[in-house]
Amino acid sequence: MSFKMKNIRIIIALSLILFNTANHAFAKKKPNIVLIFADDLGWTGLGSYGSDFYETPNIDKLCYSGMKFTQGYAAATVCAPSRAALISGQYNTKNGTLRVSDVPKRINKYHLYQALQPANLPFEESQTTIAEALKSGGYATGMFGKWHLHPGSPGDHGFDEWVTSASKHFNFETSLNEEIKEGTYLSDYMADKAIEFIDKNKDNPFFLYLPDFLVHKPHEAKERLIQKYAKKQPAGGHKDPVYAAMTESLDETVGRIYNKLEDTGILENTLIIFTSDNGAAGRTNPDGTGMSKNYTDNIPLRDGKGLLYEGGIRVPYILYWKNKIASGTSSEMPIIGVDLYPTLLDIAGIKAPKEHELDGISFFKTLLNPDHQCKERPLYWHYPNYGPVSYKNGQLKYAYIPTDAIRLGDYKLLEFYHDTTAYIELYNIAEDLGERNNLAEKMPEKAEELLQMLKSWRYESGARMPVPNPQFDKSLKSSK
Repeated sequence: MSFKMKNIRIIIALSLILFNTANHAFAKKKPNIVLIFADDLGWTGLGSYGSDFYETPNIDKLCYSGMKFTQGYAAATVCAPSRAALISGQYNTKNGTLRVSDVPKRINKYHLYQALQPANLPFEESQTTIAEALKSGGYATGMFGKWHLHPGSPGDHGFDEWVTSASKHFNFETSLNEEIKEGTYLSDYMADKAIEFIDKNKDNPFFLYLPDFLVHKPHEAKERLIQKYAKKQPAGGHKDPVYAAMTESLDETVGRIYNKLEDTGILENTLIIFTSDNGAAGRTNPDGTGMSKNYTDNIPLRDGKGLLYEGGIRVPYILYWKNKIASGTSSEMPIIGVDLYPTLLDIAGIKAPKEHELDGISFFKTLLNPDHQCKERPLYWHYPNYGPVSYKNGQLKYAYIPTDAIRLGDYKLLEFYHDTTAYIELYNIAEDLGERNNLAEKMPEKAEELLQMLKSWRYESGARMPVPNPQFDKSLKSSK
């Protein structure tokens, strides 16, 4: 081999090393993203959001060292549509997931629903999910926890590695169909899988989606934590030892993920997001107090899961990014679940897919500067569903009825479309957080403005509505 040829090969080899080193450095510039999505955790369900009973030191640490949003909303008031909105970046009028599951066949037998609800549409593989969008930008993607979208698996929607399970906290089964050691707690198991994923991908950018099943029913918790809270004085509607123990286990999982990121030296290059799919399942009395049968509540918010009052949709939003998001900051800017998709793309430096229309906005600039306010825009909810129904003493009783809502600025309007008539409620959220003072009659112009915006949005986004049930027995009396 000539001296000249040998030098050329050395130069080529050095060039390749420099090229790969540069590529590796560029890849490291892309931040890792960890999204922890709690289940049925309400707005007041953390110490950093006002609870004096639940102990959540690890989540509170993220809150006090990052940014807290005080007016953050889930995109739906129950599990599946909230998750579909998060993954798709679209309201359910577009992604087609309207409820957890369609109406059981037995309902038609009794003809108790006054209207037939539109069916869920399949969560299509044609959807470009946030996992697929990030994957196109060089991210490894992992999902460990509650999926709850049908049909298809996380692997059909952009996740490289995934394990799903829900319905039990002990004695559970997973999509891996592997033998689980007796006494294993589901949240601990999924945290183990998430930590393995972090280990495997620590040298490259990754998106870790951890939709924990806590604190959803069934209420099952570790005995040592139950005993701890059984000895503790209740604080308002936060009183149930088992539910409190479940909350602390969720916090322990968050702590384990944080510690792993720190131990592997990638914490500074990782954005951690903590939020919830909907509010807690508490209900309020007419005077604004929590019902005695509650195991938790969302006070001072009204009601909870399944309803579009604030207790059903306002949830914690905590974002932590060491040395990027200023410590101890907060924002009162309203945000909603569909905003996470464009925000994460912005953070990752990835363009939104052209063929997939997003409904949210990026609030990345607010993370870097809490004084930055995005342009005021309406937030929407579409929930054309009846809740569980009972028939006692000649009276129909619905847990909830079809409802849509819009929030613009300080005002929020709810439209209830039950039977052949509809009625509305209007609240000034800034002055009446508990939604006790209906302003619809006092402010008819504002009510009409918001109602027309809501109707226009439904029409333009293709919202599907309930239709009259031809088999309904009209002699039955109902209460709203």
